[in-house]
Amino acid sequence: MEDEDYMRLALTLGKAALGQTGTNPSVGCVVAKHGRIVGMGAHLRQGEAHAEVHALDMAGAEAAGSTVYVTLEPCSHHGRTPPCADRLVREGVKRVVVATQDPNPQVAGRGIARLREHGIEVTVGVLGEEAASLHEAFFHAIRIGRPFVAAKTAMTLDGRIAAKTGDSKWITNAASRAFVHELRHRYPAILVGVGTVLADDPSLTARGDAAPKRDPMRAIVDSRLRTPLHAAALSPRADGEPPAIVLTTATADAAARSALEAHGAVVVDCGPGPRVDLELALRELYRLGIGAVLVEGGGAVTGALLAAGLVDKTYAFVAPKIVGAGGPSGFEFPSVDRMADAIRLDRLKVRTFDGDVLFEGYPVYSKETR
Repeated sequence: MEDEDYMRLALTLGKAALGQTGTNPSVGCVVAKHGRIVGMGAHLRQGEAHAEVHALDMAGAEAAGSTVYVTLEPCSHHGRTPPCADRLVREGVKRVVVATQDPNPQVAGRGIARLREHGIEVTVGVLGEEAASLHEAFFHAIRIGRPFVAAKTAMTLDGRIAAKTGDSKWITNAASRAFVHELRHRYPAILVGVGTVLADDPSLTARGDAAPKRDPMRAIVDSRLRTPLHAAALSPRADGEPPAIVLTTATADAAARSALEAHGAVVVDCGPGPRVDLELALRELYRLGIGAVLVEGGGAVTGALLAAGLVDKTYAFVAPKIVGAGGPSGFEFPSVDRMADAIRLDRLKVRTFDGDVLFEGYPVYSKETR
């Protein structure tokens, strides 16, 4: 096997842990020696052992003289866990192959420098673009100070997310919906508006075969605290975490706030009102340990986030159906005056799911749409 083969396996390990690591990156690591894999690992949960530690523990005595493949530069600072660079030095590894450097100012090349200071050969950039894609949410959050926001919507050919009656089951087919559950496993939180809670009563869980099995945190934008206590989004979580984070305003009803908190929800003020300050809400989610958010909140919340320039990635499903006028739009925000000012998608990928079409890309905003 070549360097790229080992690194590709490390990337696969990291991808499997997406959505589980809070504001930390989902790093994968492989230890190889004499053409054999002797250790593998991934960072599985914020505050717990990093990928290198798991892989070195598995390798045991075989770590000495080995080559270590890691998707992100090993840390060199003391946080909740000791520096991985120091552990690599102590184990006597011969070479470390790093896919991409860590933009975190606490690391930013220091981990690589420490390894080289101790005579370890370091190679940087193997499958670097793939690693940057894996760690895109972490890179964004470190740079901007708020979670990476991906907006998922499902609409008809004429841009409707429901019929005029509000019926929306189902716009997309089973294959598309299965992929959405796969997406939910990749994000530590799902964000919706209270309108979606009232209209659809979604459970906001992640089903399917993706692993590890952990539902994303639920976040509800609710400026007037209209979320009912019987909402599925407030049902107990298997991991003992609060059922939901409710993002509201300082002027929201005090009795409703007390009832939600008594039910176990975390209620967070995001501005004085009358509407939730969405940028502040995202920063509050980051403070609470959420590094990426999947928005499934209907046209109003998605449109407001787009209008504020806060959506970093889109997953737009278009089904081959037409429902006509009267149904809600997938993106509710004031229209631009010129087509030149429209939000366009960069790095566009187009996929099909049994006839449904998925447009995946990164919004590029003009001055008129921010």
